[in-house]
Amino acid sequence: MQQEKDIRCMIVDDESIAREVISTHLSKIPNTKLIASCSSAIEAFNCLRTQTIDLVFLDINMPEMSGISFAKAINKEVKIIFTTAYRDFAIEGFELRAVDYLLKPISFERLVKAVNNYFDTYVDDKTTNTNEQNSHDFMFVRADRRMIKIDFDSIIYVESYSDYIKIHLPNQTVVTRETISAVEAKLPKSKFLRIHRSYIISLKHISSFTNEEITINNKALTISRSYKKEVLQILETY
Repeated sequence: MQQEKDIRCMIVDDESIAREVISTHLSKIPNTKLIASCSSAIEAFNCLRTQTIDLVFLDINMPEMSGISFAKAINKEVKIIFTTAYRDFAIEGFELRAVDYLLKPISFERLVKAVNNYFDTYVDDKTTNTNEQNSHDFMFVRADRRMIKIDFDSIIYVESYSDYIKIHLPNQTVVTRETISAVEAKLPKSKFLRIHRSYIISLKHISSFTNEEITINNKALTISRSYKKEVLQILETY
């Protein structure tokens, strides 16, 4: 993803190691620029008075002033990605319309996904040179010797089946000879979630989930071990 403008970032965390981990991750992500790394909310307030910040990586459990209180006090134009070792604050965090909620230890892959969520939500829609495909709410797939239009909102889940993909819709199943990774690349990340090497599910069609499976359209789909941590982090804070 190429953007003309760098995203100006700030890290707020009382743990120096946590700040260093996020800083190292950000240094590898194009179009992000770390403006400040603060050890307290008070220090971060002072920084916001003199610097323009787009995105804050914010710890929740800090002395003197919590990350939740800090998030409530700052300009709502400054977006938040919460970083914490505790799941307990997830609901309150997302009530503040946080971009994402990351559980420590934070992997590079998970932080990249969070930054991409920011790009997708707050940058792509404002970029004049955005790829036209990003504004589409549908895709085309080849089936029965023709190209079929499929609205994203109508997709319940996608299933890999041998050399084919089954796209499950409310009243039909479209079968296409394509890889699940290729289909995943076409789907908006804000609406779909890969839970298994064989399944991509629509977030809006989920009826329930456990640590082991997701029920969607009266069908239980297994969450694979390799996807479980990321999937549960997203679902428990969605």
